[in-house]
Amino acid sequence: MLTFVGLGLYDLGDISLKGLECVRNADAVYLEAYTSRLMGASVVDMEAFFGKEIRVLGREDVEQTPDDIIERATRGRVAFLTGGDPMVSTTHADLRMRAAAAGVATSIIHASSISSAVSGLSGLQNYRFGKSCSVPFPAKGWFPTTPIETIAANLDRDLHTLVYLDIQEDSYMRIDDAITIIEEMAGMRGIEPPALYVGIARAGSACPVVAAGSGARLKEIDFGPPLHILIVPAGLHPMEQEYLEVFAGL
Repeated sequence: MLTFVGLGLYDLGDISLKGLECVRNADAVYLEAYTSRLMGASVVDMEAFFGKEIRVLGREDVEQTPDDIIERATRGRVAFLTGGDPMVSTTHADLRMRAAAAGVATSIIHASSISSAVSGLSGLQNYRFGKSCSVPFPAKGWFPTTPIETIAANLDRDLHTLVYLDIQEDSYMRIDDAITIIEEMAGMRGIEPPALYVGIARAGSACPVVAAGSGARLKEIDFGPPLHILIVPAGLHPMEQEYLEVFAGL
């Protein structure tokens, strides 16, 4: 049996009771640590909390060589942990399908996800979000402009854009870095850069930071430690406008 267990947004208090029971009863526990991170808890904290040894997985372990995970699930109960929800943003549909093809029963225990939390924190209505995008750290000879094209297409349709920020090893993209990259992409593509952003840091924690304004304003704000995420709003409904004024300093 392979069970995908969402850990939620920030710390060990976010896991559901159902998820907690599953992990504590598992014969093997894996943690996917490359698409999202639980910033309020370390792996050592998790092992103490769950009473289980946890094997931390990289992208290659999950996407290219998941044989060990599937093999263990053929003969016992395996819990596969992810930050957020296992099938939202940090989707692992491919692993589930591979397990099914191998005759392994699977299930999902859902948890809170950043894709829903941003609406509560920003006041931007969830049905007005278009296609999301991710801003990667630039690499030598590689600077994709797809994110600004996605943002521009959503704005043309009067839709908000959720912008995920890159995670690499122990490097976490910050809001000011993301805005600078988006502005550079806009210049390269001859697109007008966004006039308004909403930045959110540490969603799910006791003290998340939410701020709205121009790129110049948000670059001056200290959002603090990661994880950060960015929204490019479209035209604001009066209630969205008021919510951002009250809770995000617009």
